[in-house]
Amino acid sequence: MSEISAAHKTIALLGAFDTKGVEYAFVRECIEQRGFATLTIDFGILDPSYFKPDVGRAEVAAAGGADFAALLAKRDRGAAVAAMARGAEALLPQLFAQGKFDGIMALGGGSGTSIACSAMRALPIGVPKVMVSTLAGTDASNLVGSNDIVMIPSIVDIAGINRVSRGVLARAAGAVCGMTGTTVSAATDKPVIVASMFGNTTPAVERARKILEQAGYEVIVFHCTGSGGKTMESLVASGQIAGVLDITTTEWADEVAGGVMSAGAGRLDAAAKKGVPAIVCPGCLDMVNFWKPDSIPHKHSERKFYPHNPDVTLMRTDIFENQKLGEIIAAKLNQSCAPVTVLLPLKGISMLDAPGGKFWWPEADAALFDALKKNLRQDIPVIELDCNINAPEFAERCAAALLDNILKHAQ
Repeated sequence: MSEISAAHKTIALLGAFDTKGVEYAFVRECIEQRGFATLTIDFGILDPSYFKPDVGRAEVAAAGGADFAALLAKRDRGAAVAAMARGAEALLPQLFAQGKFDGIMALGGGSGTSIACSAMRALPIGVPKVMVSTLAGTDASNLVGSNDIVMIPSIVDIAGINRVSRGVLARAAGAVCGMTGTTVSAATDKPVIVASMFGNTTPAVERARKILEQAGYEVIVFHCTGSGGKTMESLVASGQIAGVLDITTTEWADEVAGGVMSAGAGRLDAAAKKGVPAIVCPGCLDMVNFWKPDSIPHKHSERKFYPHNPDVTLMRTDIFENQKLGEIIAAKLNQSCAPVTVLLPLKGISMLDAPGGKFWWPEADAALFDALKKNLRQDIPVIELDCNINAPEFAERCAAALLDNILKHAQ
């Protein structure tokens, strides 16, 4: 890690310079006093800007396909906020790709935070992002998404510079300067593979990871808790990944059965659409995650459960859910434009789903496997192994299949 330096570094300030102009002027001064340049981007809607921005609100609106004069004439704040959010989300990645800024900071209440965070989420992981918000003390997961936005509570409303806001804003400015001025040197130039893991597939992923690392790859593992899957998908979509070891697709069980760790309907899209070689397994699709037992919907009262820990209760997926999961995963993989291989462990898809295990249910697994094979594109290979997912031979076959797919893709 190198010394912190402001040399040739620019921090974008994104916000409403009509209602928050005084505060942005203060933050701009704090940043420039530290030797950093600023790029001011205005998405204010109704009143004139407090100072002349580098990028005006008309340009922001146009990036999202809107005419700012028409928005102003309508005097519809809700429609204007939505239009400026679309514009900021489209414009910020363009400006970053052009080298116009290196880090970004924003201030806002509800609307300002919504617009700024939508734009920050469109930026690559690793770009310094600081959001000072009145919403930062609440559940901000929908605002941060799977990105690396740093949320700082404003403590008081962002309405002027006072003894509280002065300190909060100055330190937030210092934070974004420190983040932007710190260059992290690459520890390796090895190609990157991402992998999905859960507690019940840890042996499989760890063994496959070691094989892939010995083959010259850096393996980044994501925990399949919803946010983990979303983050992995976003990293694959960024174009920085050589291959995907998707042994654990359990988040789809939560999406289908209403569990608390769904990664959303986009899970399994990125590798298929981006053209990244992959292997995919039904790891932990036997389980749906809920919190403590009293959090489980009454309609599931007759289902089979397992207390994973005092705070998490697992529910066994049934035959109907497994059929649906097989159909969904096949449809996702049928989008693939790079080599992908499906591997099926015939003696269970988790530690619990093994002969004699709490979730061992061969008929449910068969429903999943049959639906997947029936609906899968015929040119996508399916490898069936007569072992549990955590058997060493299964992990070894997964690693070998992924290496083969990466090689095919390179040819």
